[in-house]
Amino acid sequence: TTPLLYLADETNLAIVASNGGRDRAPSWWSNLKRNPSVEVQIKRLKRKMTAVQATKEEKGRLWPLLTNVYPPYDDYQRRTQREIPIVLLRPSSAAAS
Repeated sequence: TTPLLYLADETNLAIVASNGGRDRAPSWWSNLKRNPSVEVQIKRLKRKMTAVQATKEEKGRLWPLLTNVYPPYDDYQRRTQREIPIVLLRPSSAAAS
């Protein structure tokens, strides 16, 4: 279980694999690249979702919205040479519990 800040984007959730601006991606993102199936819980609602990296265009649209919610993301990007990805959690076809 990893609690993360998120931004709702239509039926998707956008999260940032910032790792506080470190040069290494967070381990949860490495795990999701190997197995993108996740269960997300927001309050009592649980949903099965699939993680994918946002495209360049999606990131261009979402990054300003995410930094508006949490301005330190811009500082994190300045701290590292690594391109910090935005991860989209998309509803999977499996039923939510």
